[in-house]
Amino acid sequence: MIAHAEALLKPLTIKGLTIRNRVMSTSHAPGYGVDGKPKERYQLYHAEKAKGGIGLTMFGGSSSVALDSPATPWAQISVADDSVIPYFQSFAERVHGHGAKLMIQLTHMGRRTRWDTDNWLPVKSASPYREPASRSIPKELEHEEIARIVRDFADAARRCKEGGLDGCEISAAHGHLVDQFWSPSVNHRTDQYGGSLQNRMRFGIEVLSAMREAVGDDYVIGIRMSGDEMLKGGLTHEDCVEIAAEYAQRGLVDFLNIIGGQARDDIAHAVSIPNMAFPVAPFLSLPSAIKREVDIPIFHAQRITDLATAARAVHDGHVDMVAMTRAHIADPHLVNKLADGRTDDIRQCVGAGYCIDRIYVGGDALCIQNAATGREATMPHVIARANSAKKAVVVGGGVAGLEAARVLAHRGHDVTLFEKEDRLGGQVNIAARSTWREALSGIPRWLVGQVEKLSVDIRVGVVADEAAIKALDPDIVIVATGGTPNPGHASGSDHAVTTWDILTGAAEPSGTVLLYDEMGQHNAASVAELLAKRGCLVEMATHDLMIAQEIGTTNLPVHLRELYKLGVVMTPNMELIEIYPEGNRLIAALRNTMTDAEEERVVDHVVVEYGTLPQDDLHFALKDGASNRGLTDHRALVAGEPQPEGGEGYALYRIGDAVAGRNIHAAIYDALRLCKDL
Repeated sequence: MIAHAEALLKPLTIKGLTIRNRVMSTSHAPGYGVDGKPKERYQLYHAEKAKGGIGLTMFGGSSSVALDSPATPWAQISVADDSVIPYFQSFAERVHGHGAKLMIQLTHMGRRTRWDTDNWLPVKSASPYREPASRSIPKELEHEEIARIVRDFADAARRCKEGGLDGCEISAAHGHLVDQFWSPSVNHRTDQYGGSLQNRMRFGIEVLSAMREAVGDDYVIGIRMSGDEMLKGGLTHEDCVEIAAEYAQRGLVDFLNIIGGQARDDIAHAVSIPNMAFPVAPFLSLPSAIKREVDIPIFHAQRITDLATAARAVHDGHVDMVAMTRAHIADPHLVNKLADGRTDDIRQCVGAGYCIDRIYVGGDALCIQNAATGREATMPHVIARANSAKKAVVVGGGVAGLEAARVLAHRGHDVTLFEKEDRLGGQVNIAARSTWREALSGIPRWLVGQVEKLSVDIRVGVVADEAAIKALDPDIVIVATGGTPNPGHASGSDHAVTTWDILTGAAEPSGTVLLYDEMGQHNAASVAELLAKRGCLVEMATHDLMIAQEIGTTNLPVHLRELYKLGVVMTPNMELIEIYPEGNRLIAALRNTMTDAEEERVVDHVVVEYGTLPQDDLHFALKDGASNRGLTDHRALVAGEPQPEGGEGYALYRIGDAVAGRNIHAAIYDALRLCKDL
């Protein structure tokens, strides 16, 4: 048991609402909404957390209260009319059935949205100043519109209460309309809503007063707000403390949910949703300071990924409720595991940001390491045992092979795992060697712990050939041998080294380096940072429109910040076409993808990143002896059904990068959805 675990497991009562423990998940938008409603997928996702022991789960980050604050383009929730009430009722019943409480976040996005979606209405704000993130220039709100939006908030609060939700919060964080009125960086009005901080607080006071009148004094209402915008010309920490104290003293709110920063542009967004480049709980001092000034409960979320940090935050009096939102995406059962004394079974969030980065490109939230999250209708968080035990062999100890071995062992099968290297973890071990990406090592660390606990026969440092596998007389063979670095298609590619060579130490360049990236992912950007920190003069070139184009919103700005700091030259729209030696140096020929103009670089070393090619020799060696000829039935796989059986010999399957180079999540999902039915 972790120190001060009892602090997390103690109930918290707000007005007449008793929450069974001090662990929560904050409102966020996983992209599961359909037609502006939280339908089955959305509900099952939160119900799994309730089943896993959470005290309070909040949903509907940025749930819209008005038509001029569009929700549906990002699969968010609309609370702008009564049609949402039945969905709230079924949602509340589902979550309450597992003993947890359920709340929602209400907001008007103001300028933090787009005009060319949904109803094609102009975006609105306190003043007509463009937001860099949304790229929208808002209309300045007129008094009649302000009054209408206040009524919209009140009507939305009523719908929450009628829907059986246990409470709601309004968003005044991340640059939504309420904090657009607060912040002097946005609000340049000269009427009663602008100027002094007291005037700038007026709109929020009117909103909360109207909500309270609509739902009564017994309904729980809170506010999510920044404790410091960390923006020149924005709200200071002192401003935020004053706002929090004023709203609390007026009795307008029953809790305060405090974060650090805001989200007006790319780097601000990355800071306010900190990834693995940041320490744990980087902004805990902000809610702690506000807690000293108010007498209502304080919630806090921002990279609290482990229960030890969470317990300290509550025990030491910094907060009353600790939010572990991304931690629950990684493991929705973490509270029950804590209560049962099984903390070593918790799959801890590593801060990769894969979940939220997908949302900002129009995808759905998925965990980099837990493929069941968000797929609760088809993918199990708890693996069921098979009707009969079989003998299974897994070849490859990367994350695909480890997940396959874990799931098969939970199914009750006798599992042998071969890994040719002397350490399990595969490519993730390599990726974790680059600068601030070390936390990735937590993914294989948990998987290794689980397969060891499940008594999988682990054979490291052993190359599994056809004879060794057949000697075990297996019923199931899973080939998860991963990939090898693709050297690329440039002429003279043998003169280059790969990013793998840098991270493994097989090559240690010095002097001038051209790093060519054709993938646009973390690999090349991380290696560019690493080389620059070692003193190399680095130019990073890419075929894409920009460096690291595939990296998402919470990670790309951090990479770019570091690359700029380190003086890395970034050259987009260039294709590497040839490498050849000249004396003791190399000539790298590049072709502009827009103009076809060619340029040359004289460098000491060329490093390339072209992804991986499957390491599939073993698969093809085993194929002829397999009952299924090594083919996975895609119809059964996608439908979540068992693979067809029949024929003589073992069933042979290939997963992860042994099929095609993709990413960590794809490798783990391959393993889970196949092996859960074997």
